[in-house]
Amino acid sequence: MGTPVDQVPRVVRDALAAASDSPGYPAASGTPRLREAAAGWLARCHGVTVDPGAVLPVIGTKELIAALPALLGCGPGDLVTYPRLAYPTYHVGALLAGARTAAADGARPAGGERAALAWLNSPSNPTGQVLPAGQLREVAGWARAQGTVVASDECYLGFGWDAAPVSVLHPDACGGSHQGLLAVHSLSKRSNMAGYRAGFVTGDPGLVAELTEIRKHAGMLMPAPVQAAMIAALDDDEHAEAQRARYAARRRRLRPALEAAGWVVEHSEAGLYLWAAHPASDCWGSVRVLAEAGILVAPGEFYGPAGRRHVRVALTATDERIDAAVARLKAFG
Repeated sequence: MGTPVDQVPRVVRDALAAASDSPGYPAASGTPRLREAAAGWLARCHGVTVDPGAVLPVIGTKELIAALPALLGCGPGDLVTYPRLAYPTYHVGALLAGARTAAADGARPAGGERAALAWLNSPSNPTGQVLPAGQLREVAGWARAQGTVVASDECYLGFGWDAAPVSVLHPDACGGSHQGLLAVHSLSKRSNMAGYRAGFVTGDPGLVAELTEIRKHAGMLMPAPVQAAMIAALDDDEHAEAQRARYAARRRRLRPALEAAGWVVEHSEAGLYLWAAHPASDCWGSVRVLAEAGILVAPGEFYGPAGRRHVRVALTATDERIDAAVARLKAFG
């Protein structure tokens, strides 16, 4: 499971409590202070400059991912693409809108057919692969020529280990223009706020304005106390660095233990998962063998047919559980 297990930072909990007397309806666009905090974090930590007015809070990024094709007006006859190995909600969101789907590495479908919406995910869930700035720039250029909206799921952007992830909105990736581009960000992993359902989308101001208008009428409003908690989280880098260090330490213990037990870790240069395959087994065989040892992993086939030989191993477990898994993996040696 990719569910955070560590404590919500005190600064976040204090902000939530302080804003709990909130009797009125919040604005769908979020408070100006929240939009400024999101823009400030992107500039400070990721070298991305956005207009705070082009920031839209969302009630957890999974909600936005599932709703985005419909919010953009995709329907029967429209094509939505997503990576060959991908979080299932990209596919589900397209189905909810009645659109067609295709798995396409780099967002370009086979045969050159135009897509209405193309999903990217870097760092990838499940593989941890990072798309370099040059590849993102090619995708952005192709999409603009085709009239395709590119939505980049960047929920793991702050967890680069062996590579430095770049946002699709970074000047090196977009050429200085956010036209036709959206980037989706979450506080679930950075700040252990999965239970708060706190994220945001930003990018092309025209697209964000369109999404804001629709979401306003649909009642997709982030509660004001959660907005206050988001501001506190986005303004504070200290807790995020401490959490990143926890995950890095867990990765340093778990990866070599998995490799010593016979699994080959591929990609995994970023994110919160190890993408591993055993030369003598498919994903279900690995799931069974590891489960018998008391270690639960996700079968790669859950993320697409291309994952049938791999398993996804999460770093989102307590230190005690990580150490227990390391000890159990020694039995395979």
